[in-house]
Amino acid sequence: MQSKVFSDATSALAGILRDNIVVMSGGFGLCGIPENLITALRDSNVKGLTVIGNNVGADNHGMWAVLANGQIKKVLASYVGENKILEQLYMNGGVEIEFNPQGTLAERIRAGGAGIPAFFTRTGYGTVIADGKETREFNGEHYVMETGLVADVALVKAWKGDTEGNLIYRKTARNFNPMMATAGKITIAEVEILVEPGELHPDQIHTPGIFVNRIFKGGNYVKHIERLTTRPHDNATGGNA
Repeated sequence: MQSKVFSDATSALAGILRDNIVVMSGGFGLCGIPENLITALRDSNVKGLTVIGNNVGADNHGMWAVLANGQIKKVLASYVGENKILEQLYMNGGVEIEFNPQGTLAERIRAGGAGIPAFFTRTGYGTVIADGKETREFNGEHYVMETGLVADVALVKAWKGDTEGNLIYRKTARNFNPMMATAGKITIAEVEILVEPGELHPDQIHTPGIFVNRIFKGGNYVKHIERLTTRPHDNATGGNA
């Protein structure tokens, strides 16, 4: 049986990337994002990408680097703040954005991974979100039909994984990563800790290895904060030290 383990992000992406594919990238804001895979994606210089994610990074961080390199043509996201280049490209027609309510985006990805082609939700009915979409009435309430999402490649980040691809996420990294792992035709995981099979407790595994095609141990992780907010020091406001 061929090993799922690769030495680094570049080798894990080898033979998979090509122009005009759909890429899912996990994480929430800058938390739990596959940093090494994003850097390797940028360095690959593939073009015409459609990227699905909660956002497209923030200025100088995350998927922003791929966008700034001119590789993305379309974005499906629920939050596009903290990203001046995305704003400029969108306003100038350089990139297409499909806005999704955050819960709807998460459910579209989950549905795609579960083999569900479409579902109905009340969210967005009567707004521009529903423009051009089928609507129906159920029990006196109006619903919008949303389609499931799948990707050619899903890039996910986990805290710990084993060589069979079983994954454990921590805290906010469980936003989007687990569902994206199921919705990629090929799923690549980068982990902070890589162990042998049997070292992960079965009850703690969030993503079974059957969903993961390739895995590697990443490094050089930095916990960026999109917007640092601090309170004034007590002595600066006249309070006691």
